[in-house]
Amino acid sequence: MRIVITSATTAEWMPSFVQINELYTGKSQRLKLQFYQSGVGLLASSVALTRLAIEERPDLIIQGGIAGSFSKKLAPGQVVVVNNEMLGDTGVEENGVWKDIFDMKLEKSSYHPFEKRQLPNPWLKSYNLLHLPAVDGVTVNQVSTDANRITTLKKKYGASIETMEGAALHYVGRETGIPFIQIRAISNYVGERNKSKWLLKESIDQLNNVLMQYVDALYQMK
Repeated sequence: MRIVITSATTAEWMPSFVQINELYTGKSQRLKLQFYQSGVGLLASSVALTRLAIEERPDLIIQGGIAGSFSKKLAPGQVVVVNNEMLGDTGVEENGVWKDIFDMKLEKSSYHPFEKRQLPNPWLKSYNLLHLPAVDGVTVNQVSTDANRITTLKKKYGASIETMEGAALHYVGRETGIPFIQIRAISNYVGERNKSKWLLKESIDQLNNVLMQYVDALYQMK
């Protein structure tokens, strides 16, 4: 089974890369693991993941990374998987009202790869091997800091987390038919810019603990 672990930055998967067991890297490996940096944001990650899908055709793409939480019920340090992804800043703001591409009739709400304005993961039930909490995510190119903008995103999309690459994974995976799973560790609350209140190192450590557990579960499955 050919598996790719990808993140926007190498820092997000480096602990797993360093600790990876010989079981998965030796010549007689049952799992063929590859680590891949996609770059930050929708543009870079969409191009990188498309090339990966076309050139490598892996059996599973695992996107690991950190995320901001919209809810106090989802605290920094927690690890989740993403069910539905949404585009949070592709559109226009007119007279103080945010309109996305579906509101503007530039895209049909259920025209592939979308379903009801969302990008669901159809493989989540099969590949959520650790039974992690499943949440919905919204992807933005500009991290949300304005209180009004945060309120708009929460009200319009009902997402639990915010990232900068999640929708790229879901879009590419759904278009190419390659199974994927998005695993995110919460590092901060959306809008909190005081980095002393972030759990950046802790969330990356926890993310990689889960990634290693997940690879072990994949090995046992196969």
